[in-house]
Amino acid sequence: MTIAPHADGKCRCGWCGTDPLYVAYHDSDWGTPERDPRALYEKLVLDGFQAGLAWITILRKREAFRKAFEGFHPERVAAFSEADVQRLMGDAGIVRSRAKIEGAVKSARAYLAMQEKGEDFSAYLWAFVGGEPLVNRWRDKVDVPVATPVSEALSKDLKRRGFTFCGPVIVYAFMEAVGMVNDHHVDCFRHAELAGESR
Repeated sequence: MTIAPHADGKCRCGWCGTDPLYVAYHDSDWGTPERDPRALYEKLVLDGFQAGLAWITILRKREAFRKAFEGFHPERVAAFSEADVQRLMGDAGIVRSRAKIEGAVKSARAYLAMQEKGEDFSAYLWAFVGGEPLVNRWRDKVDVPVATPVSEALSKDLKRRGFTFCGPVIVYAFMEAVGMVNDHHVDCFRHAELAGESR
C-alpha cells in the first residue's frame, strides 16, 4: 500500500497522521536507535503506561511524566516510597494507575539489580537483536506483527528479572520505538535514512 506524501513532500508512516507533535515524534524519535540505558528504561516504562491507551496520549503527557518520575533516573525511582506513589496518584498530568506507577518502581529496582551485577541495560537489550537494528521492509501496515519470537523471549526474560508491564506486545512496540527494529513503512523517508540507504 503506497502512502501519500505530506504537505512538505515527505512520505511518512500512516500512524503518525498530521498532528504536529506526532509527526515530530515520528521524524526524530520513533525508530531511531537508542543506546542510553536511562532513556531505554524511560521508554520501557512509558510503553507500559500506554497499555490500553493511544501512544499520542502518553506523548502529550511525556514532559509531565518526566517531572513526576524525576527524569526517570532509575536510582531515584527505585527509592520511591508509598508517599511518592500517593503523590503520583494525585498528579493529573500523568496516567494515574497505581499498578503502573508501582510497576515503574519495581522495574527501576530490577534495573539497579542488573547494574549491581555489572550488567549494562542497553547492552542487555541490544543483544537480543545482535547489537544492530533488524531492518524490515513492510509495504502494508497489516503485515507488521504485534509481537515476534524475539519480543516474546525478551519479555519473558525481563519478567524473570522483575520488570513489569512488559508483555510481548508492549516489548515489540518498545523495540520499534527505540530502533531495535526498523519498522518504518518501506516508502517512508525515515526507513531509508535509518537503514543507511540513499534515495
